[in-house]
Amino acid sequence: MAVSSGENKTAGRPDPAQRESARERAGEQGLLFDERPSALPEDMGYRGPVACAAAGITYRQLDYWARTELVQPSIRAANGSGSQRLYSFRDIIVLKVVKRLLDTGVSLQQIRTAVQHLRTRGVADLAQITLMSDGASVYECTSPDEVIDLLQGGQGVFGIALGRIWREVEGTLAELPGERAVADPAQRDDHPDDELARRRRVRRTG
Repeated sequence: MAVSSGENKTAGRPDPAQRESARERAGEQGLLFDERPSALPEDMGYRGPVACAAAGITYRQLDYWARTELVQPSIRAANGSGSQRLYSFRDIIVLKVVKRLLDTGVSLQQIRTAVQHLRTRGVADLAQITLMSDGASVYECTSPDEVIDLLQGGQGVFGIALGRIWREVEGTLAELPGERAVADPAQRDDHPDDELARRRRVRRTG
C-alpha cells in the first residue's frame, strides 16, 4: 500500500451540489486547512509516560512500537540501563496518528507505510496534511480540494487532519513536563514519573 495524493483518485466531472455537501462534511470533521499551528522547540523532548498521555496510548503500545521500529524516539533512544527514551513533538504526533489509524481498522502494514511516508515530510508540512482512507488504502491530501474530491467520490471513508492532531498534542503537552535534550548521559537523572525508572527501583529493593 502506497500513500498517494487524493487528487489521483478523482474521476469525472464534479457535481456542484455533491461538492458543496462534501465541503460541509469536511468542515464539520475539521479536515480543511484553516491555520498553521506554532511549532515547539526541536530540542524539547518528552519521556515515555508523557508521550503516552499526549498520544492517548498505553506504555505497552509505546514500547512495542519502539521495539518493532514503527515509531522510535528521535531525540534519544533507550541504550542500556539508566537511559530513558525521549520523544519529540513530531514523534508524538505520529504516535497519535498511528493510534487513530488502528482504531479505524487500518492494517498495521498500511500504517507502517504511512508512517514511513510521514517521516519524509518536514515538521511544518505535517500540519497541512490530511490522511484519508477507504479502508484499503491511505491517501495524503495537502489541499482542501483534494479532501473534498475524496469525500465527494466516496473513496474517503474517514479522514485524519494532522493540523487538528497537532493542536490536540500541543494543548496536552502544555500541561505535562518536558526536558531539553542533553548530550552527556551523566547529566540525566531518572524522572520520578518514568515507568522504567520505577521498575529499576523495584528490582534494586526487591
